[in-house]
Amino acid sequence: MTESSYNIKPEFISDRVRALPSSGIRRFFELISNMDSVISLGVGEPDFVTPERFSKAAFDAVAQGETHYTSNYGLPHLREAVADHLERLYGIRYDPRNEILITIGVSEGLMLALMSVLNPGDELLCPDPYYVAYLPACQLSSGAFVPVATGMENSFRVSAHDLEAHCSERTKAILLGYPSNPTGTQMTREDLTEIADLAARRDLIVVSDEIYDRLSYGMPHTCFPSLPGMRERSILLGGLSKAYAMTGWRVGWVCAPAELLEAMMKIHQYIIMSAPTPSQYAAIEAIRNGEEESQRMVADFDARRRLIVAGLNDIGLTCFEPHGAFYAFPSVRSTGLDDVEFAERLLLNEKVAVIPGSAFGDCGRGHVRCCYAAPRASIEEALERMRRFVGSL
Repeated sequence: MTESSYNIKPEFISDRVRALPSSGIRRFFELISNMDSVISLGVGEPDFVTPERFSKAAFDAVAQGETHYTSNYGLPHLREAVADHLERLYGIRYDPRNEILITIGVSEGLMLALMSVLNPGDELLCPDPYYVAYLPACQLSSGAFVPVATGMENSFRVSAHDLEAHCSERTKAILLGYPSNPTGTQMTREDLTEIADLAARRDLIVVSDEIYDRLSYGMPHTCFPSLPGMRERSILLGGLSKAYAMTGWRVGWVCAPAELLEAMMKIHQYIIMSAPTPSQYAAIEAIRNGEEESQRMVADFDARRRLIVAGLNDIGLTCFEPHGAFYAFPSVRSTGLDDVEFAERLLLNEKVAVIPGSAFGDCGRGHVRCCYAAPRASIEEALERMRRFVGSL
């Protein structure tokens, strides 16, 4: 019997999974895989290779036989390093014994957080546009996802007023991701303080995805649980993928009060056991001794940020100044095309890959996400091809 002769009944797949939306990012990656000479501004990861010292720490650990499971919580030395790191940066201290959990990147941390706090039907407020995994993670956790509209007129920053306008008796939590993927938006301390006041008044939990915290340009990053009264009602997600060029190592962390963390541990211990041991040793080296390498990469991203934003605006694709992450989010409405048609035709005609903004929610329509974590020469060539494409319209 050939593989194509199998006929799997739709009922074999759970309703929960069948209801999940397909990723708009994945669709464009599949298109790119069949094309040559494409300049990709679509992949959201650094083009830098992991610094050699970080990798060597992992190789040395393997050579010394460190190839077994660690504690479910992660290596004690890594948890201590994370605790020291957050205290040094943001003045907030978590107990490495029972308030820090090492995860398979922030992706796992997000699932653990939402599965641990949401009951069926509980509402999760989230600014729109949002990272593609946020809605599916909420659905898999049986929650009700409530997008809260933002717009370019306010640099896609969400306000406490708009969040509160969407609150109901079923609202249980707010999910924030700043600096933002896909917009590059960074929140001010004043913005977040107002949201903290809302969370306290409404007795809400805040899940704060801060994977891009170190990639902040000209606007200091505020760690949400460091705000007064927020440590006890926040779940902090962080990791090394973006600012330390360690995407493939899959190391992240969750920080939360012990009772919340123990709830997440119940899930983590059954589906993961522990994060990869060699990766955890690389992470220790990165956090303890990798600040110089990280700052060098961040400075390079900042230069690319200025290059791409100026180039997009010069072409006529209006782009606000992003103050974080490594994404620009220009409007393409001036071309007369919607975001999907713009991205498809740009790819086919000029072999430049960007992601339609509608992949990130309704408020992303009319925009495209351009990732500038690419070599500067590639960004310059992509801008020239985009100029030619827009001119042809």
